[in-house]
Amino acid sequence: MIHATLHQFKVFEATARHGSFTRAAEELFLTQPTVSMQVKQLTKSIGLPLFEQVGKRLYLTEAGKALFATCKDIFTNLDQLEMTVADLKGMKQGQLRLAVITTAKYFVPRLLGPFCRMYPGIDVSLTVTNHERVIDRLSNNQDDLYVMSQLPTNLDFEAESFLDNPLVVLAPTNHPLAGQRNIPIQRLNDEPFIMRESGSGTRRAVESLFDRENVSVKVRLELGSNEAIKQAIAGGLGLSVLSHHTLTPEGSHSDLTVLDVEGFPISRQWYVVHLGGKQLSVVAATFLQYLQEEAPKLSPIPALAHSSK
Repeated sequence: MIHATLHQFKVFEATARHGSFTRAAEELFLTQPTVSMQVKQLTKSIGLPLFEQVGKRLYLTEAGKALFATCKDIFTNLDQLEMTVADLKGMKQGQLRLAVITTAKYFVPRLLGPFCRMYPGIDVSLTVTNHERVIDRLSNNQDDLYVMSQLPTNLDFEAESFLDNPLVVLAPTNHPLAGQRNIPIQRLNDEPFIMRESGSGTRRAVESLFDRENVSVKVRLELGSNEAIKQAIAGGLGLSVLSHHTLTPEGSHSDLTVLDVEGFPISRQWYVVHLGGKQLSVVAATFLQYLQEEAPKLSPIPALAHSSK
């Protein structure tokens, strides 16, 4: 091991992550023979095989798995050192890796813009995906912070709420209930509804409320996209319940209205989450503090309640 170099570790880590010499070479801007040679030299230093090759695919051996985990720790600690040194110099620089659920895409970029202008030395990587994949990324500690509204189960995590996430009933503007006030929730009985996909936090919250109030709606469609649901509502396919954050200030929502239904909005929260016991980098801690201070100042979402064309 004393003869192994940091460069060899970097080449090995990329090869292990991709399971391919070719893809590692492309990422590192090296030739494939160079990558193969670096891995071969590292294997000689370790004294045990690091990969098994089956066809064109590489698989880690037990020694390879142990080294891969160590490499990730090494590079994480080096990144942290770089950020700490920059912080000691009075600068904030480094990389911030965020993963957020799809609905959060309506407001997170509005927070990131001023943050990046405030700290131009920080590079942000933003992954937008569904709830299940965000939880999977969290369990594997792939990112610095995660934004979600439905907290995970069976994971050791720390979470802080930073923004309200009200769920509202949306309807086309020509719906018979549009413009009415204090609509009894029982009026939703037998209404055609467009629901989010099974497992969605929004759907669980809605179904929980409907169960408590003995409301039975007709689920006409199940869609996994907020934009598709809004288009379906505007097309007259039914009502739906979505986060008020999906009604972005810059968006055109002239075909939609928020119904004033008893029991709504359903009060929920947005959370910023990370694994329990994780030591946040200087950059991640800076963004967390920024989020707590600036998120409540987000400009109000246009009020569509009781609106009409």
